[in-house]
Amino acid sequence: MADGPTGLRERKKRRTRQAIASAALRLFAERGYEETTIADIAAAADISPRTFFGYFPSKEDVVFAEVDDRLAEVAERLRRTPGETPLETIRRSVVDVLEAIVTEHGEYGAVQISLILERPGLQARALQRMTDTQEAIESLLRDLCPGIAEIDAVAAAGIAVGGMQAVIAHCRREGYDPLSMRTALDRALDIVEHGLTSVDALSRPSP
Repeated sequence: MADGPTGLRERKKRRTRQAIASAALRLFAERGYEETTIADIAAAADISPRTFFGYFPSKEDVVFAEVDDRLAEVAERLRRTPGETPLETIRRSVVDVLEAIVTEHGEYGAVQISLILERPGLQARALQRMTDTQEAIESLLRDLCPGIAEIDAVAAAGIAVGGMQAVIAHCRREGYDPLSMRTALDRALDIVEHGLTSVDALSRPSP
C-alpha cells in the first residue's frame, strides 16, 4: 500500500539513491572522476561505504543512476494505455520522462555526459544500456501492438532509442534551459514519428 510502511521505505530508498547520485556528480565536477573515491561519495551523501554498495555495484554505475531510474519509469508508463493509441502513449510517456532526465542534476548533467563520452569504460556501459533499452521497447511494442511485424518493431525501437539518446546528450552538453529542451524533445519525437521525410532540408537538392 502506497501510504504504508512499504511505500515509505521505497520513497526513502529513492531519496537516498538520488542523494548518492547527486553527490557523486558534484564531486566528479569538483575533483575529477578518478580523484573521487566511493568513500568520498558516501561521506558527501552522509552514508557509509557499505550503504553505497547496497545501492550501486560500482562507481561507474552511479553515473547512470537517474537514467536507469527514468528508463524503468518509461517502461512502467508504457504499460498503461487507457483510451490512447500506442503512439500517443509512447509520445506522452517519453517526453515527460526525458524532460526529467535532461533537467535532473542541473549543472551537473553536462558533467555526466562528458564522463560518458570521454571514458571508454562508461561508453561501453552506455552502449549496453542502449541495447537493453532497445530490446525492452521492442518487447513493449509487441505488447502494445499485437501483430506488429518483427522488423517494424526492431526498426521503430532503434530509431526511438538512438534519436532520444542523441537529443539527451546534446541538451545536457549545451546546457539547454527547460523550455528549449522541451521544444527539442518535441521536435525529435516528430522526426521519430514521421521519419526523415519530416526534415525539409533532407528533401531539397544540394546546391
